[in-house]
Amino acid sequence: MPAVIELDNLEVKLGNRTILAQLNGALSGHCIGLLGPNGSGKSTLINTLLGFYRPTSGAVRIFGKDVRTNTRELRSQIGYMPETDAFIADMSGVRFVRYMAELSGLPASEAMERAHEAFFYVGLGEARYRKVGTYSLGMKQMAKLAQSIAHGPRLLLLDEPSNGLDPEARQRMLQLVREIRDTGEVHVLFSSHLLHDIEECCDQVLILKEGRIAALCNLEEERKANRQFLELEVSQENGFLDAVRGLGCECASIGAGRLKIVMSDNIELRQIYQLASDHTVQIRRMNYRRDSLEDIFLKAMSNKPETNGVVHGSL
Repeated sequence: MPAVIELDNLEVKLGNRTILAQLNGALSGHCIGLLGPNGSGKSTLINTLLGFYRPTSGAVRIFGKDVRTNTRELRSQIGYMPETDAFIADMSGVRFVRYMAELSGLPASEAMERAHEAFFYVGLGEARYRKVGTYSLGMKQMAKLAQSIAHGPRLLLLDEPSNGLDPEARQRMLQLVREIRDTGEVHVLFSSHLLHDIEECCDQVLILKEGRIAALCNLEEERKANRQFLELEVSQENGFLDAVRGLGCECASIGAGRLKIVMSDNIELRQIYQLASDHTVQIRRMNYRRDSLEDIFLKAMSNKPETNGVVHGSL
């Protein structure tokens, strides 16, 4: 898949301070998660993609075009949902979204039509004539999403889109992000501190640490490659360990009836239960898990970022 965003030895300094250093990598997912602790450079990267910050050295390209020399053209193809509110409180919702669509390059009549469509899409059709200043937090988040998609962008930058939402509104937001992603017409960069939201929506993840890339990986490939780990405590072995090895699993006994098993993807947990029953083995305790995005994130935070700014694939 062609790269949506290319980072070519990107460095960004603000004043005399280096915020981003030696970022290299190609982001090509339909929905790309952007993770990192506070101060890691996430907001600086987003502002650089938008052309607000100019690279000190290196380059960043979107759809193959350098942001520095194609800023106006690229902004018309990018939708941006900021973390902080930036509304004109006395404007009605639909008028505000129309105004933002016009700023993105749409003619006034088309911008108004698209503003109505965007409001109905995010579920605010009945509130579109109300002043934005009267909206609840959840409604304001949906209005920000509406203005980011009204002009039909090819790349959507979402900065903490589910921030502050109650569980029902959060699920609605994530469902909309997945729907946008699944059209195949819009690529999404999803910045969030909520790992669960990233895991639900994204197929690629970029993790920043101290202004460098700590990890860049394809989540689908990671999920396929990560092996399943099973820890058991059994009453007795009775040939159970050899039988599990016969399924093609890696096994080890660590004493006192405790076993560690690495399961391949074609093995189901019920097969382990069946072998235990066949060998009259009682399973007293079991811990069954697969590496999650949290594991990937914690490993990235514990490792020192590579000097060339990128770690590919498995951690």
